[in-house]
Amino acid sequence: MSKILLAHGSGGKKSHQLITEVILPHFDNPILNRLDDQGIFTLGKSKVAMSTDSYVVDPPFFAGGDIGKLAVHGTVNDLAVSGARPLYLSVGLILEEGFEICELEKILRSMQEAAQEAEVSIVTGDTKVVPRGSADKIFINTAGIGLIEGEAITGSGARPGDLILINGTIGDHGMAVMAAREKFDVSNVFSDSAPLHGLIREVMKVSEVHAMRDPTRGGVATTLKEIAIQSKTSLLIEEEKIPLHPAVGALCDLLGFDPLFVANEGKCLFFVHPEGAERALAAMRLHPYGKNAAIIGQVEEGPAGQVALKTAIGGKRLLDMLVGQQLPRIC
Repeated sequence: MSKILLAHGSGGKKSHQLITEVILPHFDNPILNRLDDQGIFTLGKSKVAMSTDSYVVDPPFFAGGDIGKLAVHGTVNDLAVSGARPLYLSVGLILEEGFEICELEKILRSMQEAAQEAEVSIVTGDTKVVPRGSADKIFINTAGIGLIEGEAITGSGARPGDLILINGTIGDHGMAVMAAREKFDVSNVFSDSAPLHGLIREVMKVSEVHAMRDPTRGGVATTLKEIAIQSKTSLLIEEEKIPLHPAVGALCDLLGFDPLFVANEGKCLFFVHPEGAERALAAMRLHPYGKNAAIIGQVEEGPAGQVALKTAIGGKRLLDMLVGQQLPRIC
């Protein structure tokens, strides 16, 4: 690896390679080495989760959301999947010379509305302006901290016998951004960008959750592969049980995309003890962000790190992390 490629930002196999082979060796420590979406540590008697993420989505406005809403939701969700209660965010803005103030204010209003819904406060920040052509309109970084009041949940916690649940349809965000970028005339494809802390809280009240992760860049398939590797388990997923909006499926078919690898921004994969799976499913379906929830598979004793998809025609297909760059600048 001698140069950075777009694929290194895909959230898939190239991203994993960049992190583990180039970045991680310089910052080696037990907290970071877990490779979860947040770091978990103690401050005094408190257990704290901290996460950070940067957003470069193109275009900054799309059906169902915008870069500001996305930046708040993304960091809130990365905290929530550890079992944390998100509390505070920082916001860093990189603005291109010439960016319209009215568009900036629209994004800032969206961020504040998203923060209010997510029950977090934006408490610090930074702003930089770069010459025209040195950035693309606006880039945003958000970092967040949250408090873990029970046991921390990590990607290594999935256990054989667990059932795998998702709170709704897949691929919505990636296809909404793609439609806006290419100016496709579609009226029923919307980003699923949403804060999931409340839904996660309801699921944890009624079931024993062993692992959680939000399948953003790289999609559901890549996230499942990450969990299988971290937990040293084998996963079996049933294609027919995965929720997919017909319009998203049609757009994926038209463009040659596999929805399993398309980004989501309001979905969470839950790995739940089987005794509580139906209660978890019912709790999700009662929540506004979980109406199309489904049980999509299970954790097995098979080869560690393997993810198998039982196809609609009864065959099996092995899933890997996203290879290459399917949709650049999707978040």
